[in-house]
Amino acid sequence: MSTPAEPSAVAGDETSPATPAPSGSRVLVAWTGVLAALVLAADQLTKWWAESALTVNAEPIPLVGDLLGLRLIYNPGAALSIASGYTWILTIVVTVVVIFIVRAIGRLGSRGWAVALGLLLGGAVGNLIDRLAREPGFARGHVVDFIDYAGFFVGNVADIAVVAAAVLIALLSLRGIGLDGKRHTGDERDESAKPDGDASEPA
Repeated sequence: MSTPAEPSAVAGDETSPATPAPSGSRVLVAWTGVLAALVLAADQLTKWWAESALTVNAEPIPLVGDLLGLRLIYNPGAALSIASGYTWILTIVVTVVVIFIVRAIGRLGSRGWAVALGLLLGGAVGNLIDRLAREPGFARGHVVDFIDYAGFFVGNVADIAVVAAAVLIALLSLRGIGLDGKRHTGDERDESAKPDGDASEPA
């Protein structure tokens, strides 16, 4: 009597989580796209405002004392103006990152990863648009930066989104949470190493 009941229970366990997964995944993908679009819109609108309201390479306008200000510059490189002579290489790298993110979104099963990838995608595309569409030319465009951090470096909204995404990805990785929303740790291996697990493995 117990033998037929066990397979049916197992079958139920296998099919029940598989049924809601596609719809749940579609919702996460949709929210990731919405978040990315919001970040992109905020980035492009603030860059447009900075170009219309600020003067290039002028003295910073203080917002929070000397800690935070507004100063418009055009950055040919990455963060901190690194690799300023290799703008086209940075464009290729960012394009590859965007493609990777888009492909990874299809495997989403975690709200945390959905937020992280949405922020990362919006920020990456925001700066990629600058590199593709701005002067001095296609794939060599300079990124609009206008948020001055105590004179150490100047960034934009896209940079904030990318940094926030990096922090969130680091936290999710430390917790062992994968894109699929499952916690990937060594717990299962530890359990299989117990005496009961050892006895079941030969069988």
